[in-house]
Amino acid sequence: MVISKNPLHFIIATFMAFLPLVAFASPINDTITVVSTNDVVVVENAGLESQTEQPKSVKAEIKEFINHHLLDSYDFHLFSYERDNKEKFHLSFPLPVILWDNGLQVFSSSKFHHGEEVAENNGNFYQIFHGKIYKVANAEDQVKLDEKHHVVNENPLDFSITKNVAMMFAVGLLMLVLFSSLARSYVKNGSIAKGPGRFFEPIILYIRDDIAIPNIGKNYKKYMSYLLTIFFFIWFLNMFGLTPLGVNVTGNIAITAGLAIVTYIITTFSANRNYWGHIFWMPGVPVPMKIVLIPIELLGTLIKPFSLMIRLYANIVAGHVVMMSIIGLMFIFKNWLGSSLSFVLAFALSLLEILVAALQAYIFTMLSALYFGAANEEHHHDEAH
Repeated sequence: MVISKNPLHFIIATFMAFLPLVAFASPINDTITVVSTNDVVVVENAGLESQTEQPKSVKAEIKEFINHHLLDSYDFHLFSYERDNKEKFHLSFPLPVILWDNGLQVFSSSKFHHGEEVAENNGNFYQIFHGKIYKVANAEDQVKLDEKHHVVNENPLDFSITKNVAMMFAVGLLMLVLFSSLARSYVKNGSIAKGPGRFFEPIILYIRDDIAIPNIGKNYKKYMSYLLTIFFFIWFLNMFGLTPLGVNVTGNIAITAGLAIVTYIITTFSANRNYWGHIFWMPGVPVPMKIVLIPIELLGTLIKPFSLMIRLYANIVAGHVVMMSIIGLMFIFKNWLGSSLSFVLAFALSLLEILVAALQAYIFTMLSALYFGAANEEHHHDEAH
């Protein structure tokens, strides 16, 4: 049986399929101890009070790691393990923390020591609690909760370069380099792509010929830059989410909401009068029905970006959760049969996730093109009569 005529292609495909399996690392212990004192609840980080920490089950550790992976963080955490002296070792790359707290506060996230310590900068003290930075009184102080378990500490304005933000910058830079070189190769070689451009040129032509032109029409050119950007931006981020970097950018609903809002803004401000005419005074419909349909049509304009947001977010999150859950089964079964089956399932799912990464980028681009086409649809005389 011939798997691939080109051994290099088969090796690369196999390597990409194994990357999500490498991304599963030892979970970080991030439990908290809550001590109630009258009306204020003091929260103590378990990393600071390790001697009182209770041992966790494997299932609890797996669930904790999945939750940790899905959330954004202030550093790139690759893996952690416990040394012989019970000291925890974390391999991670710190990122800049940028806060506005009576002035600009800039320092490295390494001061938090993976959320286990209070960070000090210019006489101000900060602690990470549930993925957010709060101000505390001193190095020994902890975040406090009221009787409703709401944080009472001050939450400074946070402009930090988190893991998700860093990956978006990295993907943006990667796209700039790749497509700038593709444009230069077109100029130098008589509209013939060279180097990496040979791989991306057919994709660009497909987006133009099979997505933009059929769905938008003659005005497709003014939307091409956005459609190409959004497709490769989502695709590259999804692919990086399958690497050991452990990023989950498009699985963050704030990111997908931002992308959907951009599509909504472009659709709204580039729409012609026929688009608004069909919303506020639909032709060929009795006047009483027009009045009924106006709020429904307006609501439909808001449902479109909402569906874009939820579709991308839910599919990416579901894929990450299922993938890591299946890998976690290898640590639960603890036998060669169960672990082998889990490994095979995870390997098959990782191949499927590579397809889903491109599929979700395609769906988002296709739906955006459909919305742009509806906003630029020409008036039909037969419909008016």
